[in-house]
Order: sequence, then structure tokens, then C-alpha cells
Amino acid sequence: MSTQLETLPHRHVLTLPSEPSAVRAARETAEKALVEWGIGLRHSTVDPALLILGELVTNSVRHAAVLSPTVTVIYAAGPGCLAFAVHDRHPYQPRLYGTVTGTGTSGGLATVMELTLALGGTAVVRPDADGGGKTIWITLPL
Repeated sequence: MSTQLETLPHRHVLTLPSEPSAVRAARETAEKALVEWGIGLRHSTVDPALLILGELVTNSVRHAAVLSPTVTVIYAAGPGCLAFAVHDRHPYQPRLYGTVTGTGTSGGLATVMELTLALGGTAVVRPDADGGGKTIWITLPL
């Protein structure tokens, strides 16, 4: 997908403490935003998107909380596109595409990538300018 994320007309940002309750809050906020933006919760992309989002927030809470007291979720949507990002201040940048080919880590990120690719989406890790954190962006067609 070649969607310019900055051009998507719908956007919402949520910052939460890096604790287990962040996963539920991120998913519930996503559901509310999708409804507000006119994207039905029964759309075939929504359930996998919520699972992907939950896995990414879970990873931040489990692995980054020691260096990142908060996790930020960015939700965005536009015609034919749903995107979201999870940001934390831990410097480790996972190799997303290696998780599918078996050369990277397994578990949550492998699930994220399998679902993202099965839906025809994309994933990218963007490091913070200072190298002290990263954002994982997922873009999915609607």
C-alpha cells in the first residue's frame, strides 16, 4: 500500500501508562474511533486489526515498560485504508518481516505479520529521531 499516512482524514492519538490495562483501553478506543469514522465493526478487516493492535500494545507493555512508562497509539483512517501505530521509548527495533520467514522472533510479532500480510497490508518500524524509541506502523486496506 502506498497510502501517505499524513493525508488520512481521520486521526486519533491515545497515550496510556505502560501497564496491562493499556491493551483493553487501546482496543476499546479503536472500536469507538472506527464507529465514529463510519467503519462498521463487522467489516472483515476490523477483528484482525484489533488483534494486531492488541499484540503490539502487549509487546510494548511487556518488553518496553522498563524504559517507557507510557505507550502511545495513533489511529488513522481514510477511504479504503485503516492505519495504526504503537510507539514506545525502548530503543530495540524488531525485524518485522523476519518473523514470517523464520529468521526473526516468533510469537506475537509473527502473528502480527501473518495477519498484516494476509490482509494485504504493510508494516514498518520507524525509529525516533534520537534512537531512543520506535513506532510500529500497520496499514491495512478496507
